[in-house]
Amino acid sequence: MRLIRLIIILAVLAFAATASAGEACRKVRHLGDGYTVCTFDPAGDDIQIFQNDHSGKPYGSFRALENDLREDRIYVRFAMNGGMYLDDQSPVGLFVENAHEVKAINTNKGWGNFHLLPNGVFFLGSGKAGIMESKAFAVSGIKPFYATQSGPMLVIGGKLHPSFLADSPSLKTRNGVGVTADGKVVFAISDGAVRFHDFATLFRDELKCPNALFLDGSISSLDIPEWQRRDSLFPLGPIIAVTEMLPG
Repeated sequence: MRLIRLIIILAVLAFAATASAGEACRKVRHLGDGYTVCTFDPAGDDIQIFQNDHSGKPYGSFRALENDLREDRIYVRFAMNGGMYLDDQSPVGLFVENAHEVKAINTNKGWGNFHLLPNGVFFLGSGKAGIMESKAFAVSGIKPFYATQSGPMLVIGGKLHPSFLADSPSLKTRNGVGVTADGKVVFAISDGAVRFHDFATLFRDELKCPNALFLDGSISSLDIPEWQRRDSLFPLGPIIAVTEMLPG
């Protein structure tokens, strides 16, 4: 009887943990556009950043990541593409996984959104998360457990990136990440094409993130198993995922 009761309790806990993943995500309207927004607490939620599988090959997709982690009884609650990457799916800039710096920080000038300075770093460690402008991070002495670099910054100390225009004709699907004043991590992806300015004000005004980072556009992808959504139109580089260990 005691064993049966234990099994029931574990099943209920597993269901509750899975259900909470769906509750972490919601639909938001901002300036007439729709977004999916998911909020997690790094103090209690297991937020990780992945790039390669055990063989050293880039995962490239949410399905591949899920299948690999499932072998270790790890369940993916949420995932999103997590930073810009090269043709071989390797990161363009800083990438840290399990406290190991796989690629050094990139503060070079160049072409494209990544080099629309200032760009920034999203980092995790010791139950905390942060977003910092890349040059400031490079001299900060911070040793994160996970980190990914992307660009441009969307919000910097409560102010929008200086290059964003309220009437810009550049409209694309976009996704990004912000950190609230109380340390929560907020991910957002647009339902359709939006401009940088509107996406940035979503984080600043609606989601109350004093710092936020653009992750990518056009290839923006989301995985919420509980919602039965798993985007798979494009190969992916770094992947940010929220995971949990299954009982048993």
